[in-house]
Amino acid sequence: MATETKFDPARTAVLGMDCQAGIVSIYVLEPDEFLGRANSVLAAARKAGMPVIHVQVGFRPGLPEISSRNKLFGALKANPQHQQLFMGPGGVIHPALGPEPEDIVVTKHRVSAFSGSDLAMLLRARDIDTLVMFGIATSGVVLSTLLEAFDLDYRVVVISDCCVDRDADLHNVLLRQLYTNRGEVFTAAEFVNAIENAEASA
Repeated sequence: MATETKFDPARTAVLGMDCQAGIVSIYVLEPDEFLGRANSVLAAARKAGMPVIHVQVGFRPGLPEISSRNKLFGALKANPQHQQLFMGPGGVIHPALGPEPEDIVVTKHRVSAFSGSDLAMLLRARDIDTLVMFGIATSGVVLSTLLEAFDLDYRVVVISDCCVDRDADLHNVLLRQLYTNRGEVFTAAEFVNAIENAEASA
């Protein structure tokens, strides 16, 4: 069972990915429930002493990081309205999730949390070997980051009910098939229970 899995707080980091206010407003149909579950995961991680890392999409003025050859981000560069998702109030981490003073914020310029960011360096500096992750969307940042983390030999855990996607079928296939073949899948409650049980038995 997922709840029997043990976590070493000193070697585990929790990644909340692309949970920016603008993205949450577009993708999440029931934001209060989603944010409540995600906040419970982050709160349990902080209490256990696990690093909490918020990954956000961000660009310099004029978006010089974006190539016109990139189909996804090239379309973003061509659409000033869509760029507002990553600027001003819409571009910050949703206030229901933080960041708290001890949290780390990483800015990326592509889909994966590793691409164009200093995430890998931060993880190496802390000798992290386990990544607990969630975010928006299941077929976007979560998929890309999981595959890269898997190839880098991290142990990967995905919090299923803190991931959302516009394509419900793809969301379910990824969680039930691909993700379980590359790592472990927990619900928010299962992760929190695993942390609390470990603290109680310590």
